[in-house]
Amino acid sequence: MKGSTALKLAMASVSLATSTAPVGAAPVRDADQAERYRSCLALVDARPDQAIERATQWRGEAGGGVPARHCLALAYAKQGNYARAATALAETAGAAEAEADPNVAELWGQAGNAALLAGQPQLALGYFGSGIAASGMRPAHAVPLLIDRARAAVELHHDPEARTDLERATRLDPVSAQAWLLRATLARRDHDLPSAERFILQAGTIAPGDADIGLEAGNIAAAQGKLDLARAAWTAVTKGAPGSAAAEAAAGSLAANPG
Repeated sequence: MKGSTALKLAMASVSLATSTAPVGAAPVRDADQAERYRSCLALVDARPDQAIERATQWRGEAGGGVPARHCLALAYAKQGNYARAATALAETAGAAEAEADPNVAELWGQAGNAALLAGQPQLALGYFGSGIAASGMRPAHAVPLLIDRARAAVELHHDPEARTDLERATRLDPVSAQAWLLRATLARRDHDLPSAERFILQAGTIAPGDADIGLEAGNIAAAQGKLDLARAAWTAVTKGAPGSAAAEAAAGSLAANPG
């Protein structure tokens, strides 16, 4: 597998529902508004078109604010309209900032992930940057955003910036297996194989058995000319995570490198 393909696989965009922010990240100030928010989110799953109508109306009323905007954005995402979702989520994050809401960083993270899904990595880069600024560099908030911004940077072929963000992520959270994995992938792409091996061993220590880490371990071993070790790693992935994207990639690498 070519380095660029492996890197894109490792840094593939996640769905909005599993991005840096939980789906229910918007603030709700009283019980009535909380119930209205829950009802709107339920409608997002069942009838996103109706959720858009309801959230748009609610947004124009007193008390709508951030929860209404958030529901509207998620409804756009449910329809697959990620560009509109990204814009709406950025507006939600801006409104949350004006209210000094503690969920601002997560909301910017959702905006960035929606922009990535829309094929707008430059826009995503800015949104993630806003989230990092709002995070106060608290590891729980900043690390996922640093990783996400690195993904956006890679999409833009800004590898040095991606490397810097991933280094910061591992300093803030030394047990972030994903950050170590992505550092390993970047190092392999840069032909810095000793660093790649060190980083992937660290990732494997934190998350043993992880399919993506196993795939990259095989890729690094192959780049070092250690094909027996590479095939062993890829085989373990195909057996341990059948049906996954990592297993599919590992199977392809095994086919391209028969024993």
